[in-house]
Amino acid sequence: MAEWLKRAVTAEVRADMDRKVRDTVEAILADIEKRGDAAVRELSIKFDGWDREDYRLSQREIDDCLNSLTRQDIKDIEFAQAQVRNFAQIQRDSMKDVEVETLPGVILGHKNIPVNAAGCYVPGGKYPLLASAHMSVITAKVAGVPRVITCAPPFDGKPARAIVAAQAMAGADAIYALGGIQAIGAMALGTQSIDPVDMLVGPGNAFVAEAKRQLFGRVGIDLFAGPTETMVIADETVDGELCATDLLGQAEHGPESPAILITNSRKLAEDTIREVERLLTILPTASIAAKAWENYGEVIVCDSYEEMLQVADFYANEHVQVMTRDPDYFLKNMTNYGALFLGPRTNVSYGDKVIGTNHTLPTKKAARYTGGLWVGKFLKTCTYQRVTTDEATTLIGEYCSRLCALEGFAGHGEQANIRVRRYGGRNVPYAGAVEPSDLTRVDA
Repeated sequence: MAEWLKRAVTAEVRADMDRKVRDTVEAILADIEKRGDAAVRELSIKFDGWDREDYRLSQREIDDCLNSLTRQDIKDIEFAQAQVRNFAQIQRDSMKDVEVETLPGVILGHKNIPVNAAGCYVPGGKYPLLASAHMSVITAKVAGVPRVITCAPPFDGKPARAIVAAQAMAGADAIYALGGIQAIGAMALGTQSIDPVDMLVGPGNAFVAEAKRQLFGRVGIDLFAGPTETMVIADETVDGELCATDLLGQAEHGPESPAILITNSRKLAEDTIREVERLLTILPTASIAAKAWENYGEVIVCDSYEEMLQVADFYANEHVQVMTRDPDYFLKNMTNYGALFLGPRTNVSYGDKVIGTNHTLPTKKAARYTGGLWVGKFLKTCTYQRVTTDEATTLIGEYCSRLCALEGFAGHGEQANIRVRRYGGRNVPYAGAVEPSDLTRVDA
């Protein structure tokens, strides 16, 4: 039976925090919708200390950011973007438009149509997370989105140069130095200076995630990608230092980032706890990671792989690092996760930064029903139908008319009946007043 050597804060504490975030976001979005640019500017000054007439960066500002990076910086960004673009293109190529004749004279099909405009949020308040630019902008462009705009908060009182460079290199059509709820609201609702988008994508803190949640329906969203979560599933084939490093490597994202160890080795569990405490004395980002570990860190000892799998699927975590004797067991059997990182030679940071898979992933158990951001999120799979012969429309019409009569939908039935009369030469009563004997039955 699973044993928790360390638990996170209670669900009641989390729910109370969520309520406060929800109320704050609701008020701010209402203000943005009412006052537009004026509200956005006030919020930017309040939360980021950032004031300017127009938050869209000029080409001169973008060029300055690009020119401020070293040649090696540019090469590194180019390498990462090439990996992301390559895998996104492979994904796009796997999605085919279809058209098939399902019955003689009946043609059905679907097309994968990109949304017209996407807004990509790139977090950057604590760290300039330029990788999020690759993951969102490139993926949207590979999907074929015509207009892609980006928002990222200022960093140290000016546009975050690495983020801006990555946004530009990824192909963003407009770049805004704007962060937080105000950025999400401006892109989704539109303001006097920012045209609204059809879809919002990108990770962010709890306020950004809640803003996306509240705006869902007004616009599409990729998924609920809130504070980063990480899980390590490990056995005695690895050591506590490796597990602790992988846990704290993600806990540094923010003080609300869960970090969970699941193992069938009590020794490894205890060693990992000790290594976490040691690393927190030397890690430069320990002030953030320590809070995340204190409040949201968990260590769970299980009896078997099967129990480890059961617990892991219950948590439905965003990042799952598997370091066991048989990592393929979890690949074959685990169903709820954002992304798997298999074996000690890989890690979540590779996925976050450079390996090519997308790092915008579901959190807060959303992995139970969705995967992460990919080209398919920007595409609408839209069906179409064509009936090309009199015989086909008569056949389908007869079935449709009888089914409409069962439901009592006279108007629907008449849509079928009029075609049966015109193209099939049948004497069908008006307005769906059809008895089964009135139409020739056709064997299915």
